[in-house]
Amino acid sequence: MKIRLAVGLSTALLLAGTAYAQQVAQDQPSGDLVPPTSASDFTANQLDAVLAGSWRSEHNKARDVYRHPKATLQFFGLQPDQTVIEITPGGGWYSEILAPLLRDNGHYIAAVAASNDAESKQDTASLHAKFSADPAEYGKASIATFNPKTPVFGAPGSADMVLTFRNVHNWTMAGTAPAMFKAFYAVLKPGGTLGVVDHRAAAGASLDAVKASGYLPTDYVIKLATDAGFKLDAQSEINANPKDTKDYPKGVWTLPPTLTLGDQDRAKYLAIGESDRMTLRFVKEGKAPAAKADATAH
Repeated sequence: MKIRLAVGLSTALLLAGTAYAQQVAQDQPSGDLVPPTSASDFTANQLDAVLAGSWRSEHNKARDVYRHPKATLQFFGLQPDQTVIEITPGGGWYSEILAPLLRDNGHYIAAVAASNDAESKQDTASLHAKFSADPAEYGKASIATFNPKTPVFGAPGSADMVLTFRNVHNWTMAGTAPAMFKAFYAVLKPGGTLGVVDHRAAAGASLDAVKASGYLPTDYVIKLATDAGFKLDAQSEINANPKDTKDYPKGVWTLPPTLTLGDQDRAKYLAIGESDRMTLRFVKEGKAPAAKADATAH
């Protein structure tokens, strides 16, 4: 009797295991779809999809060759479940990438300066119009206003990442750069990342000699961040342009996309392309808070 029970139990378990395996096989996607092998693979795939998105203008897509958005965001360590603040995004070139990428699992915040400057007001209006026109992609994005003299970007320790693209030179000329970097530090969580891209001055150039040109010495930008409490984590040549001689009549604005000189030597400046840029990753040292358990998990 014991032998028959054991055999019967073994048979039942075997049949149950076979049925489970068949069910699992049925639940798997058909075809050759292979799930990503890591979080970085998953992010790369999502970035590819966003960069090809129909909501991105052809004009903006054409600038990918100069701005290397995929490689730049991967270098900064962006993940789709993060809270990311982009500082003064202008008309929203990076917003077209970041807001859709972070829509479902993260949060994109565009931080715009409260300013009566005509260009700033136009950029802010364009950003609001962009978000309102396409709620499917931008409906969960936020726009926050800050005072550039006493900036606050959110509750202390509330952001995973702060990003700024080609803005530090403007703050330097306005005298607000130290306050901006201190505010970045305050809003980031311990372990959070600050990503900076800006026009890079020639090696050995002094700040006073070049700041009106839009170019900045790399060591000056690093000092702004480290004085605010950050640690330089890495530098990248992703956005380098060796064709940029950095000695133009109207500074960096001589080059595309601004082309301040209009048709004068236009072909020459188009052949150079956009500026040579530093790409810097800083971290706010300290242990990041542990992820909260999902209350709905079983």
